[in-house]
Amino acid sequence: WSAAVMLLVSVEALPESIPSAPGTLPHFMEEPDDAYIIKSNPIVLRCKAMPAMQIFFKCNGEWVHQNEHVSEESMDETTGLKVREVFINVTRQQVEDFHGPEDYWCQCVAWSHLGTSKSRKASVRIAYLRKNFEQDPQGKEVPIEGMIVLHCRPPEGVPAAEVEWLKNEEPIDSNLDENIDTRADHNLIIRQARLSDSGNYTCMAANIVAKRRSMSATVVVYVNGGWSSWTEWSNCNARCGRGWQKRSRTCTNPAPLNGGAFCEGMSVQKITCTSLCPVDGSWEVWSEWSVCSPECEHLRVRECIAPPPRNGGKYCEGLSQESENCTEGLCIQGEWQLPLFLLSDIETASDIALYSGLGAAVIAVAVLVVGVTLYRRSQSEYGVDVIDSSALTGGFQTFNFKTVRQGNSLLLNSSMQPDLTVSRTYSGPICLQDPLDKELMTESSLFNPLSDIKVKVQSSFMVSLGVTERAEYHGKAHSGTFPHGNNRAFGTIQARNKATYIQNLSSISTTSELKTTAIFGHLGGRLVVPNTGVSLLIPHGAIPEETSWEIYLAITQRESSLQPEGTDVLLGPEVTCGPADLSVSTPFALTIPHCAEVNSEHWNIHLKKRTQQGKWEEVMSVEEETTSCYCLLDPYACHILLNSFGTYALIGEPISDCAVRQLKVAVFGCLSCNSLDYNLRVYCMDNTPCAFQEVVSDERLQGGQLLEEPKLLHFKGNTFSLQISVLDIPPFLWRIKPFTACQEVPFSRVWRSSRPPLRCAFSLERYTPATTQLSCKVCVRQVKGHEQILQIQTSILEVKPALSFSPLLSCSGSMRHDPSPFCSFLPLCGALCPVQNCNKYIKSYRLQSTK
Repeated sequence: WSAAVMLLVSVEALPESIPSAPGTLPHFMEEPDDAYIIKSNPIVLRCKAMPAMQIFFKCNGEWVHQNEHVSEESMDETTGLKVREVFINVTRQQVEDFHGPEDYWCQCVAWSHLGTSKSRKASVRIAYLRKNFEQDPQGKEVPIEGMIVLHCRPPEGVPAAEVEWLKNEEPIDSNLDENIDTRADHNLIIRQARLSDSGNYTCMAANIVAKRRSMSATVVVYVNGGWSSWTEWSNCNARCGRGWQKRSRTCTNPAPLNGGAFCEGMSVQKITCTSLCPVDGSWEVWSEWSVCSPECEHLRVRECIAPPPRNGGKYCEGLSQESENCTEGLCIQGEWQLPLFLLSDIETASDIALYSGLGAAVIAVAVLVVGVTLYRRSQSEYGVDVIDSSALTGGFQTFNFKTVRQGNSLLLNSSMQPDLTVSRTYSGPICLQDPLDKELMTESSLFNPLSDIKVKVQSSFMVSLGVTERAEYHGKAHSGTFPHGNNRAFGTIQARNKATYIQNLSSISTTSELKTTAIFGHLGGRLVVPNTGVSLLIPHGAIPEETSWEIYLAITQRESSLQPEGTDVLLGPEVTCGPADLSVSTPFALTIPHCAEVNSEHWNIHLKKRTQQGKWEEVMSVEEETTSCYCLLDPYACHILLNSFGTYALIGEPISDCAVRQLKVAVFGCLSCNSLDYNLRVYCMDNTPCAFQEVVSDERLQGGQLLEEPKLLHFKGNTFSLQISVLDIPPFLWRIKPFTACQEVPFSRVWRSSRPPLRCAFSLERYTPATTQLSCKVCVRQVKGHEQILQIQTSILEVKPALSFSPLLSCSGSMRHDPSPFCSFLPLCGALCPVQNCNKYIKSYRLQSTK
């Protein structure tokens, strides 16, 4: 039998079974497994059986030649039976050459003395993974708490690819977040969108061959704005007669975020109101004298009913009854009678008393009139209506974050009423009175919001800051005129000061855009540096009467002389108001923009002032309150009440790594270029109007243009650096120079930088001048922090060089001897250009050169 078996297996086709002596059928201890061929690497199929005399592989119904088998033989120690293990290699070429109705397969056949046994069929397939996804995820903008579904269909592959999702290059584990599901047919489902779910999502597909990345999809979760509750109706603005009252609400419940829609409707409502006018009482006429009494006196009376006092009017002044002697001094009581010779003396004394009483009465009336006049004049300075300043959005309070957090002044709760018992806390905006209330009431509807919203001052201390007329000055106003063409405002400068104002205003330098000057009188006014967010408010009464001051407001354009220590940062511009030697009788308001994300747990903010010696000293901080300085800190600016002019700056001390400095990211480029190179300039600057204005001014001088709307980047004080990169550059049209696609800026350079703003330039190159369109993305991100993507879409114009004429060209014919160089024009007309036309071209050239 052994000889027969060996003879049979030596041929290509082996029988299905071999007769054997009684024994045990082969039992497979290991059967061949399904396998995948990766690239050109062959795979190994193995088979192990006991007891087995021989084991051979059969692939696709045909026996594999014995020379391709590698076998090993051993003895099982427990049973003493023979164990045989066989290996074969399957190559990629074998699988590719097979063209059957099913996959390439192989199985084992084992022989023993009893008979044969067959193993399972193992399939062999060529593994691969296509490059292109069948469906890439698409970016979405969804409202908060909405559902986000990102679809992903991985590339075709064998074996089928497994899918993994990345958010901002970090893997997403749905087991750690119940709000995220990644098991539904490779899709990513976020059941309720949160603000933290905004980011760039990427679908990652992988099998045993390779990994593939899909296009990134940007998800933006936005918040639509909602109105807060209406405030209580204000008091009627008219103290007597017809007026109006208002109530307001803010779009802060919630505030719009990430491009969410702003609240629809009016933020201010007005209704008419009528205040009852006070009526002072007046005496009726005296009654007739009464009958003479036994005491020789008679009486007369009067009542305060012509008219009686109403609506808080004053009661009549004076006596309600009078008495006098009714016998002219000749009073007879009983039988006693004055001697006759005394009658003449009594009459003379009575006349003297009468004239003395009349004189005293005249003096008393004069004193009373003067007192009433002074009282009414003093009362007219209180309870005035004021105009809401655009610079200040809420009442002043002390520079204490705890107070701010308790009242939440950044999101004003309209239902809260001011505490009038606190003497130095302001519940209404710092503002200016407008004397033209009646004019505004007649020119516009009472139900339409006015350009200057009027509110009542709720604090008696705040009333002292009211001014009787308003003047507002902007830095770019023309000499002798007021901005915006508001002729009414000219009335705010007294007639005796008009000529002086025009003369001084005409002398203001127009070369500096960050300085403005104006003349202020007793009425006060507001001074604004345009496009910077910096303003100065001089209240009524701060400047003495019959005088006028020239006051200036400036922003330091050079690098600030204030160098913060440690991790402290300069949060805004260095602002100077003056002259420094002027002294005001009531505090004035200075507004300075800042770039900090206000949070008392993360920031400790200081106000510093520069001394005459050039050193900086701290005016106030969170830890201490002063009686001479108050402020209101809103999300974008700090409004400070001061009593002395000088140079001020805001310094922020980060308390934790979560302190955020708000940066504005902007991309500039040129509209035209005369070469294949093109530069993109990316700026990261403080989120203040003055910083952005400085960058725009510099770019304007270079011929630059803003290529995309600037975006806000929250830069944390966590010591991680800033990365700026250019992505998605169109291939075969543009290329970026090597090693310049991504630039990294150290944390300290970004955190401590204020001026000049941080700028990164990227150099791109066109392959041909015919390429006039550029489309790419600029990614600005802090490592382990916030990220912003700016989409760039711009056209580039080719600058054609000016036409020049070679001096080597000359006229033909008789014009060859003409020494004029302008004959070089002739080749432009052709070889047969008439000689007599040369002079015409010369004149034309000279005319164009002059132009």
